[in-house]
Amino acid sequence: MYHIPGKKIGVTRNLNTRVTLIQGYKEGEYEVLEQSEDIDYISDREIELQKSYGYKVDRQKYNNLIKSNKMEINVTESTTTFPVPKKKLKGRLMDQVGLKWQTTHGEFELNTDSIQWILRNSNISMFNDKRCFIYNKAFAEFCKSINVSSEFLNKDTLLTGALSTVTPVPVIITKPKKVKELKMFKKIRSWATERGLYVSGDPITQYVKLQEEAGELAQALLKDDQPEVIDAIGDMVVVLTNLAHQRGVSIEKCINDAYKVISKRKGKMVNGTFVKETL
Repeated sequence: MYHIPGKKIGVTRNLNTRVTLIQGYKEGEYEVLEQSEDIDYISDREIELQKSYGYKVDRQKYNNLIKSNKMEINVTESTTTFPVPKKKLKGRLMDQVGLKWQTTHGEFELNTDSIQWILRNSNISMFNDKRCFIYNKAFAEFCKSINVSSEFLNKDTLLTGALSTVTPVPVIITKPKKVKELKMFKKIRSWATERGLYVSGDPITQYVKLQEEAGELAQALLKDDQPEVIDAIGDMVVVLTNLAHQRGVSIEKCINDAYKVISKRKGKMVNGTFVKETL
């Protein structure tokens, strides 16, 4: 149970996600009042303290809210469907951080990275606009692309349990060769994750930011200002790292794939520019 002085008292299972990423409060701007594994006790205690502090009292107790807010997702061999309209999907997913489900492509889990991908790639159901879905194979490929297959995927685990609506079919996943994560890029992604950039931001915004940084680089080059050139190039790399991640791929893979192409390219220098050889 947390307290934002002068604002509210609330209960959450994930303090960082609920208070920092969603509500935007930093450490020191809130306090933890109590902790308990007894959901009924903490739910009653929340109402009691809300009244005591003079804050708005929740209409529904936390334990009842959790029960009614649980998402009963529907899983088939090819898709996972969420019983939520797309405009409300973000909030419901954030409330379900840690939720896991099985598919023929392995086990999936909701966290800040996977939620960002789902929000970007979900489709509105053609049969019911109050439901939206994702393709399981595409989600599995995303998980592998950011080197989290060991966390999200278990290819030997098949679709079982109450979520199953079809007979599972074994799917063999060919694991692509991993591109090594570089420490500096990992730091950038961690920095962006902590600030909620991957949940609240989007690739288009990052692209606009890239153009701004490119403009600053142009000015620095014209002024022959070396410190500003370094700063602008660094900023552009940070933006590109985040843009790549938001598109479900790592900056390391982008660089690696680009190098594979240019390393085989032949050509010559013409007026200070490399001109590739055409067939």
